[in-house]
Amino acid sequence: MSVSGIGAKLFEAGRLQAKPLCAYGSNAIPEGAVPSTSISPCIAKAIVTQAFQEKAPPIYVAAQMPDTCCGGGFAHFGFTKFNPDIKYFVSTGSKYFRNGAAEFLRATPELVEENQRRMGKITPLGTYVVIRHCSDLVNEDPGVKSILCFGTAERIRNMCSLVHFRSINPFSDVLVPQGASCSTFVTYASGMAENAPRGAVFVGPCDPTGNSWFPQDLLSLAIPIKIARQMTEDLESSFITKRPSVAYPEQRITL
Repeated sequence: MSVSGIGAKLFEAGRLQAKPLCAYGSNAIPEGAVPSTSISPCIAKAIVTQAFQEKAPPIYVAAQMPDTCCGGGFAHFGFTKFNPDIKYFVSTGSKYFRNGAAEFLRATPELVEENQRRMGKITPLGTYVVIRHCSDLVNEDPGVKSILCFGTAERIRNMCSLVHFRSINPFSDVLVPQGASCSTFVTYASGMAENAPRGAVFVGPCDPTGNSWFPQDLLSLAIPIKIARQMTEDLESSFITKRPSVAYPEQRITL
């Protein structure tokens, strides 16, 4: 099945709020693609903006960008190393870095360092990391690594249940990882992070710093392409097709 077909199947079956996106690496800028910074310095915000525009062009992230890109996002896409002092900003702050500004997302600076170590090396998918609508790729597959979906809690719950349709281990196939929103959207599912599990999907974002712009009633689901293909193949046999009234009840009980 084509990448476009996979996206269409997941969009329809999942009744998603935006058409799925895909991520891959390229050695050249795809025709019509624009840098993510033309939308926002924040890679994650650019991705979400793109997802909810019907005819949005492909976007890319690369080592050389025409505008300023978020340093954290740049590191999460593997184009630079993490600033060694960012551990203070993410945790408790330091008077020697950004005048003590802090996000209080981690308990200690040492914990931030350990989190980064456990992610392993982050390697870009190519000279350009490209994110675009799956529907763009009707007759070609440039090496898509992952699919990204956005939906309400019920929609994402159903998609996670579809992942579990063939799951052997009940505890390892659906994860809610820590990290920046852009890493949850692309880095982990696409295989850029050395130690990210290859057989899991990633629910997110688990980064409250994006709450001012990420729709409060939505979640994301990033899916390695191999799993996305299996999900589409399982649709006809699964509850989504066999029992749609359970997946999407027409009548609901008020508690």
